[in-house]
Amino acid sequence: MRKILFGVIITLVVLFTFKYCEDKKEDKIVIEAHSALIQEQIKNVGKLVVTEGHFSEVFSYKNSRAVFGDLISVEKKALVVVNADVTVAYDLSTIEYNIDEATKTLQIIRIPKEELKINPDFEYYDVQADFLNQFEAKDYNNIKDSVKKSLMKKIEASDLKSNAQNRLISELSKFLILTNSLGWTLQYKEISINSSEELDGLKL
Repeated sequence: MRKILFGVIITLVVLFTFKYCEDKKEDKIVIEAHSALIQEQIKNVGKLVVTEGHFSEVFSYKNSRAVFGDLISVEKKALVVVNADVTVAYDLSTIEYNIDEATKTLQIIRIPKEELKINPDFEYYDVQADFLNQFEAKDYNNIKDSVKKSLMKKIEASDLKSNAQNRLISELSKFLILTNSLGWTLQYKEISINSSEELDGLKL
């Protein structure tokens, strides 16, 4: 009777061990599949998120200087019309992340800074210059520098950057949807993100 009971116990232990190993193996396969799926999603999102804007500027340039002491003042002036196409982009292919299979966590470590590009088109009108004070290369460079500073102020005062960040959040929300559906956790740096509201509130 003891031998039979001992045999039954041994059999149950073997079956339990075999079943436990099989379950662990299946869990590992599932986790690896989820990890591969997350990596594929990050790869698919790895593109430039671009927001575009158009700005116009009318700039009056004037330069005068004295010659022959203070006897004569010579000047040059121009009216400049600038039309600029501006783009704000995020290169999501440079996102730094870590996938922790043990804790089922996708951790976004670093999100790239926005890339601002300004492509201005200059048109010069009513260009006037005295013989002793002609337009030179430095004048055109001064005009471009002044216009660029003015455009930057307009861009900062506009909603172009905030629109671009909203586009970025929209792309990142795909990670939240995916991790939630798989039972994983999404983190930005060390902050866990459980809802779209928490994602919107992040300071990126």
